[in-house]
Amino acid sequence: MREDIREFGDGARRLRVTVENAADPVRAALLQTWLEECVRAALTAFGHLPLERAQVRIREVPPGRDRSPVPWGQTRRDGDEVAVLLFVRADAGLDELRADWTAVHELAHLFHPFLGDDGRWLAEGLASYYQNVLRARAGLLGADEAWRRLEAGFARGRRVGPGARMDAIGRDRGSTMRVYWAGAAYWLDADVILRRDHGSSLDRVLARYARCCLDGQAEMSAQQFVAALDRAGGEGVFARLYRRHAALREFPSQAASYRALGLEVEDGRLRLSPRADAARLRAAIMRAPAAAP
Repeated sequence: MREDIREFGDGARRLRVTVENAADPVRAALLQTWLEECVRAALTAFGHLPLERAQVRIREVPPGRDRSPVPWGQTRRDGDEVAVLLFVRADAGLDELRADWTAVHELAHLFHPFLGDDGRWLAEGLASYYQNVLRARAGLLGADEAWRRLEAGFARGRRVGPGARMDAIGRDRGSTMRVYWAGAAYWLDADVILRRDHGSSLDRVLARYARCCLDGQAEMSAQQFVAALDRAGGEGVFARLYRRHAALREFPSQAASYRALGLEVEDGRLRLSPRADAARLRAAIMRAPAAAP
């Protein structure tokens, strides 16, 4: 089987996409089409590829017990290479792949450096927040549905219950949902505060950070990363939130962000308030920045 290799690029920034083992050229083209849609969703964060060089490798696997279209994904940083690895079920159709969040989640990991075990909750939280937001911006998911999926994730995190401090959980498998979704709550809080109080956004700060400082092979502590984001225009928001969230032993309260966004949970169901200011804020988050393609 021949590899199918394509490249995305905008100037000096390049993303190489390799389909390793498709059965035939038609299948390889389908997988490339799907991945291109995911890349375009990721580009709605701030309009350009985050790294000068990165690659995506797509490998098909036989159907098994896990019927997910993408049973597993991982972002690896080995030596001078940053690579997203996606293992795709060999009989997954295009509609199934489009409905899956894994590829966009992994592509969002290209927005940050390696943060180690202590910062894993920030890394996985950023990808979990954006996996719904970016797909909504690209039309792969309705905006209201994206809010419902975010709340469903937060609910899974809340159900884990209290445990170690967020900055001490590391890779405790029993706390996975708390790691992913308490982390996502941190980034939602930051995005809401930046938009509401500072005329900025998480997208804008990450874009500035990517232009000046992002190194895909670098390893930083969580504190170093949030300090760098504040220097890139975060107005001190990231460090203040970090001090509060990192010390939590239970799921963070989302009352302030939900109030600003007009989100209410009643009997396990999410209601979206028609209040004008809340609707504008929700729409702004689920709408691509003007610079994005």
